[in-house]
Amino acid sequence: MSGRCGWAGSDPLYVAYHDEEWGVPEWDSRALWEKLMLDGFQAGLAWITILRKRDAFRTAFAGFQPERITRFGESDIARLMADPGIVRSRAKIEAVVGNARAYLDMRDKGEDFAGTIWSISGGIPIVNHWKTLAEVPTQTPLSVEICKVLKARGFKFVGPTIVYAWMQACGIVNDHVTTCYRHSQLGEGPR
Repeated sequence: MSGRCGWAGSDPLYVAYHDEEWGVPEWDSRALWEKLMLDGFQAGLAWITILRKRDAFRTAFAGFQPERITRFGESDIARLMADPGIVRSRAKIEAVVGNARAYLDMRDKGEDFAGTIWSISGGIPIVNHWKTLAEVPTQTPLSVEICKVLKARGFKFVGPTIVYAWMQACGIVNDHVTTCYRHSQLGEGPR
């Protein structure tokens, strides 16, 4: 077995995330939305921070069920702001509530979240061939395009860098470096 991407380090949680989740294409709308919400919380922080708090986030945000989150009021925001298990940023918490509304608004208009995102990216994972981590971009024209689409639908905390990190995590792009064993496991694809 080849090595793995250098960012995975040696933390067992990070290694398991790299080996089992990161870059695996996600086709389920609700799961894709949850991952976008978590990436929004990452802004300004290391992903390992969010990963360590992921279970607490899921508990605090009602399993990331948009139907429940849209009913969150001021008392729920106060509860979340007092929860040491999550990142306590009022702007990010309020963004999740608003993003749940945007997600449901898309659904109510007959627009599938996953279908929309995957259609913008061409419907299949984009396979990159980076040799080193230094080559991997922090955003791309596609992440800028997806960012614009999401913002036009009312989403917040979805800038092009957040969106690109999310695209990587959800397998919209395969950004495992070519020396990582997961690069070939996740497929070469036509791109």
